[in-house]
Amino acid sequence: MGRYRAPQQPGSKYITAAGAARLRAELDELWRRERPLVTAAVAAAAAQGDRSENAEYTYGKRRLREIDRRVRFLRSRLEGMVVVDQPPSDRRRVFFGARITLETELGQRLHYRLVGPDELDMASDYISMDAPLGRSLLGRRLDEEVALELATGTQRYTIVEIDYSDIG
Repeated sequence: MGRYRAPQQPGSKYITAAGAARLRAELDELWRRERPLVTAAVAAAAAQGDRSENAEYTYGKRRLREIDRRVRFLRSRLEGMVVVDQPPSDRRRVFFGARITLETELGQRLHYRLVGPDELDMASDYISMDAPLGRSLLGRRLDEEVALELATGTQRYTIVEIDYSDIG
C-alpha cells in the first residue's frame, strides 16, 4: 500500500458569529503577538553563531512554521465562511445554530447545539452539522423521531425542543 491518502473533504462553511470572532481573535493573536516574539527569539538565537547545534534556533524555526501553517489555515478558512447571525424563518425545524433537546427511548434528555466543524472545541454540548447525528437532525421538525445506526444498535431520539434565542 502506498503513501497516498485521498484528501479530506473540507467541513461545512457555516459558523456562528461567536465562532467567527474566536477564530479571528486567534488569527490576530498569532499574527500580531506570538509570531513577532518567536521571530525575535529566532533572530537572537541565530546571532549566537553555529545554527546546526543551536536548539533555540531549531525549535524557534519549527514554531514559526507551525504558526505560519495555522495562520494560512485560519485565513483560508475565514475567507470562505458564511457567518450565520439570523435565525431561520421556520423556527420549528432544525437548522444550523439551533439548540436542540433530544429525548432518548429511556427518557434521558440530551442538549446539543448544531454548529460547524470549526466550533466544536468551544463547548462540550456542541455537535457538528457534519457528524452523523447532526446530519440526521438537519431539517427535522419538533416531535419528530430520529434514528441513528450505532455499532451497538439503532438509537432513537425524539426532538422535544428547538431554540434559536441566542442567534441574532
